[in-house]
Amino acid sequence: QVLAWGLRGLRGAAREPRLELHWGGQSLWTPAIEDMATNPNFPSNAFVLTLALPEEEQLVPPVRLRLWDRAGAERRLLLGWASVRALGRYRCPPPPRQERLLGSGSAGNGSHTVVSMPGTAGLRTRWAQEQGHQGHQGHLSPPPSAPHQDKEDEEEEEEEERDWWSKFYASMEDKGPQSRWGTNRDRMKIYGCELEAVPEFEGLQDFCQTFPLYKPGRSPPAGHDPEPVGSFKGLFRIYPEPEEPGAAPAPRCFPRLPPSRPQECLVRVYVVRALELSPRDVTGLSDPYVRVSLGKRTLGQRDQYVPNSLEPVFGRMFELTATIPLEKDLRVTIMDHDKVPPDQEIGSTTIDLEDRLLSHFRAHCGLPARYRPCVSPGAWGHGEGTRGHGEGTWGSGGVEDRDGCSRMRMGMGWVGTGTGMGDKERGERGHPPSQHPGAPRERLALHVLNLCELVPEHLETRSLQSSAQPGLEQGKVQMWVDIFPTSLGPPGPPVNIDPRKAEGYELRCVVWRVRDTDLGDVNLLGQRMSDIYVSGWLDGLPEQRQQTDIHYRSQDGNGAFNWRFVFPFEFLAAEKLCAIRRKEHVWSLDQTLLKVPPKLILQVWDNDKFKADDLLGVLELELTRLRRPARSARLCWATPQDLPWFSRPWCRAPVLARSPLNLFRRRRARGWWPCTLQEDSGQRLSGKLELTLELLTAQEAEERPVGKGREEPNKHPTLPEPKRPKSSFLWLQSPLSLLRYGIHWHYFLWIGLGLVAFLLLLGLRSFF
Repeated sequence: QVLAWGLRGLRGAAREPRLELHWGGQSLWTPAIEDMATNPNFPSNAFVLTLALPEEEQLVPPVRLRLWDRAGAERRLLLGWASVRALGRYRCPPPPRQERLLGSGSAGNGSHTVVSMPGTAGLRTRWAQEQGHQGHQGHLSPPPSAPHQDKEDEEEEEEEERDWWSKFYASMEDKGPQSRWGTNRDRMKIYGCELEAVPEFEGLQDFCQTFPLYKPGRSPPAGHDPEPVGSFKGLFRIYPEPEEPGAAPAPRCFPRLPPSRPQECLVRVYVVRALELSPRDVTGLSDPYVRVSLGKRTLGQRDQYVPNSLEPVFGRMFELTATIPLEKDLRVTIMDHDKVPPDQEIGSTTIDLEDRLLSHFRAHCGLPARYRPCVSPGAWGHGEGTRGHGEGTWGSGGVEDRDGCSRMRMGMGWVGTGTGMGDKERGERGHPPSQHPGAPRERLALHVLNLCELVPEHLETRSLQSSAQPGLEQGKVQMWVDIFPTSLGPPGPPVNIDPRKAEGYELRCVVWRVRDTDLGDVNLLGQRMSDIYVSGWLDGLPEQRQQTDIHYRSQDGNGAFNWRFVFPFEFLAAEKLCAIRRKEHVWSLDQTLLKVPPKLILQVWDNDKFKADDLLGVLELELTRLRRPARSARLCWATPQDLPWFSRPWCRAPVLARSPLNLFRRRRARGWWPCTLQEDSGQRLSGKLELTLELLTAQEAEERPVGKGREEPNKHPTLPEPKRPKSSFLWLQSPLSLLRYGIHWHYFLWIGLGLVAFLLLLGLRSFF
């Protein structure tokens, strides 16, 4: 059986092309296409050819395809040819047994199967027990989540559900081996390849395949592919005929076909970001922007480029109208912006929209994982509705029972919710209230569609190729395409994928005290001491480096500061990264966007006047995964092994084994953190810092202004002068104070008394 769908991409003007199929000594001719400009599909599409073939696969002859065009009254012109081999892939397996897909009802007898909706099985069971009912309790969905959740988890869920980017980055985290949220979350599928390369979707050529037709004549030179003149879209199915007389013939493979006329469609192209782009500038970077072409239309403005980046985030949506299959090849190109045109092409990728529209996997609009009742960005493929999804795939549909039960036909059986009542009517009749939004019939339709192995809501990663360097990948682009036939009505609003703007924050760090730091200097009397101060900055912002005043002449490794650091920065909540814009060079025209983790770096130093300062310890605190502070300096240790034996049983669990904090949610933390120093044998504990960390938004910081150090306004909290010993001073500024406080006079008193006693003994000996 042959499915001859149509011809695509014929070069030159063809009057009435038709295809000849020759196989095993028999020939089959398709009807001619009268006008390629209005409809390139054949008037008749399904054909049957009966012939004898050998059972051995190696002996099966190939299918010869020849494309002819009318050149005159009785003349034909050969335009192209092709040979199809390896025909074993087109053999049809024996028809499967009629098995029931869902529930326990038998197929074909009109029985109903009640499907447990996701998250409602427990409620339905309890309601049945209260009402004295006993029914089928089969589960087709993941078990409901626990009713009691941690408060921080609920806050994080609300944060992640704000926009499309929240779903995107949450889906990126779920690609790991261990997902925090499990599978009962609103996520999308992120493919690391083209959608056509996903094995379960069969290259999106399950309806018809594309066979290139080559120009007749002599063979091309070695190492060169033959020149194609067009392509044939069709499919072959091979199945044995029954040998017994009177036996029923085998079922046909193409009983129902979609309309072969061209379809007006609305196409939305979402380009999210590009990865690993090939550089085009002398700086080793590029200024990429997106250009989308479909038919005779090209969209994309060259001034909307991302400067100095090889992994730009575009967040662009392009909307076009097209007549498929007349305009079926969508081309997405990444260009490099230059100050003086013309711009250079980095790479491009081409998508066959016709394959996605005709595929049984319904690749023209992905199915979301969760139902949303309102028409909002990202809901149901832009507002089609669940029943619209079913109707968009030809050959499927739904029906509503007289009692309001929503049912969907699956094979020969029916699947229903068991009730079509709304939440109010359910409560009046004693049914349990639904904990999920939306009508049960819509949620059931989505649940069943997700069991049909259709294309989910996704993001595909496509390879970029360049004609200047064929076969060499120029980067990747992450995107997806939605196709809406206008015959199904207008779609909902597009998904808003505009890149998130960084939010302004201000980190306030109060350094209270330092304990147990190393003593790096030795004074004139041989005593060990340090002139301690603390410096700090945010990673990626060294120009914001700040430092405390100096605690001079600390002989016990302790220091008091009461000093406030203030660090303003911009933060991308979805990516959990700080956004830093700066010009990398003096001659740079555009600022480069850098994204670094929000990390506070604190260093403890020993001040020296005549040589370089000595580093005493380093503390790095990542604000999104902040180590929980210790309540006292005695309980502050770098590793669990450093804890004293008498403190381990009741100290390790509350301090070291607890999960880290997210300062963007906690907003404030105070306690002791350990400073470490890297040595040849590894890291060792070199001090302890008592800090207060407070994170405010830019608006909150403006409403509650504070000064750096102990400057005015000195509040939130008020920082008093530190209580330091009288010996803490700079000896160059107060030499007399050095004689008073720097020298331990009680030592000299004992030395003097000892010298007097020695002289007395010496005098007594000389006289006597």
